[in-house]
Amino acid sequence: MASEDDEAKTGGAVEGQRPDADQRSDADQRSDAGKAEQAGDPKIAAAVAAAEAAGPQNGESVRIDSWIWAVRLVKTRSMGATACKGGHVRVNGQNVKPSHSVRVGDEVRLRQENRERVVVVKRLIRKRVGAPVAAQCFVDNSPPPPPREAVAPAGIRDRGTGRPTKRDRRELERLRGLMGGAAGQPRGQ
Repeated sequence: MASEDDEAKTGGAVEGQRPDADQRSDADQRSDAGKAEQAGDPKIAAAVAAAEAAGPQNGESVRIDSWIWAVRLVKTRSMGATACKGGHVRVNGQNVKPSHSVRVGDEVRLRQENRERVVVVKRLIRKRVGAPVAAQCFVDNSPPPPPREAVAPAGIRDRGTGRPTKRDRRELERLRGLMGGAAGQPRGQ
């Protein structure tokens, strides 16, 4: 056992052990709290540190097609570039090219399939990372997806009924609304 004099000389810490939280500086405690708040799991914390190290340095920027791929909003970077070229990606309300630079705080809207994703950039990364780390790089403000039963496909034929006739095809188009305003009206009227 260490005597009280020994504790006073060493600052209250036994040799080879870390000082208690009360004895560490306030800056150390704040940085530890920030890290614990950022990622509760040590594996996630290590992945976040690796992603930040691979991210842009001071003053550098990240392309929007690269960022939406890195945070797993699209499967491939080329799909991200195609979405940008097709007008499916908007940054702060404006359609953007794949080479547009994204910054922290930007609102990114991405239309995918039957859904729109609305995210706010929280951290810039260039390399694709795991899903838990990617989720920490943006704030998801997307509306919830519609329930599956609400998106029932119209005009599905039973299996094995063969090729549709002209009449069947017209009925399917009328159900799907492909003919526009003239659906269901005979010709010449």
